[in-house]
Formats: sequence, C-alpha cells, structure tokens
Amino acid sequence: MIVMIDYDAGNTCSVMNALDRLEADYILSSDPAEIQSADKVIFPGVGHAGAAMEALKRKGLVDVIKGLKQPVLGICVGMQLMVEQSEEGDTNCLGVVPGVVKRFEHSEDHNVPHIGWNTTMKKSDDPLFENIEDQSYFYYVHSYYMPENEYCIASSHYDVTFAAAIRKDNFWGIQFHAEKSSKLGAQLISNFLKIND
Repeated sequence: MIVMIDYDAGNTCSVMNALDRLEADYILSSDPAEIQSADKVIFPGVGHAGAAMEALKRKGLVDVIKGLKQPVLGICVGMQLMVEQSEEGDTNCLGVVPGVVKRFEHSEDHNVPHIGWNTTMKKSDDPLFENIEDQSYFYYVHSYYMPENEYCIASSHYDVTFAAAIRKDNFWGIQFHAEKSSKLGAQLISNFLKIND
C-alpha cells in the first residue's frame, strides 16, 4: 500500500493526479498507523516550511515520519523538511538529513523564486533515476534550496549549484516537482513505486 501524507500541503492534489495517471493504488492519510504500515510513503510539500512543520506537529506526525523504515519520497518542501533547519522562518525541521536549507539570493540575472524547467545532473546510479538520461529537464518552483551534500544524488544550478535530489538510507527527496514534469516526472514516480525495501 502507498500512503501519501495528508497535512494540507499545497501540491497534494497534483501528486494524487500523477498517481492516478500511473494507476497506482494509494491512500491519502494522516493516520500514524496507516503511514507506518505503508509499503511506500510519499511526503508532498508546497508552502512555508514553518507552517508545514506546525501542521505536522498538530497531527502528531513528526516522530512518525522520522521513524519510518520503508521507502519515503519527499517532494519540494517535503524534501526540505527532511533537514535539520530551514532559513525559511528559522524553522527547526525533521533532522533526518544533516544540513540547513538556504534562500536563493536575488540578483539581476536570477529572480527569486526559481521557476521553470531546469537541467538535472545525476551524481549516482540511484534507482530513482532509472531510465532517465543525465541532464534531463524537470520543473522547479522554489525560493529555498538544499546545498549539495554527501547525500546528493542529483544536482541542478540556479545562481548556485544545489541538491536536486537526495537519498539517505530509506529517505529520498526531490526539489523539483515530478508531478508537473511530464513523462520524465511520471517515470521518476514510477521508479520510486518499484523500489524494494
């Protein structure tokens, strides 16, 4: 069973639509027992990191997510919340992955937020990117980013090079919106659903 975490994230419906197109069998739930018993967990996210963490706390999901042992995929803010801290609202996050999420610096050449299609460079042969060519384009919408680190499995560049995808143990995260990235996004979600524990 696939469970998508329900905590009022802004991209929940678009991720559900992507799963429907793949004819995936899933449920949307904030019930700790259902999340813990899932085969795969999808952790969506659009919005303010501080508000997202408060929503997780209200629903009693912080320790639930941190303790998951099955494959977990965080999308956009869902990925950013995996780190220790975010500069967005000076927010303490889940701490699954070491590091701090930072804000892009606005400049004449780089507006904030970073919106649009951008190349994504693979840094490892992770199963999440199976049948996806290096330097493929995915769709991004974000003002904050995770710097490259030892858990980075793909990177992208917008004024600075940042982590486009990470993996630490059973936790994967993608900064881009796979659910809005056409065929390659569908391929990536399908790859995640096929990952074995």
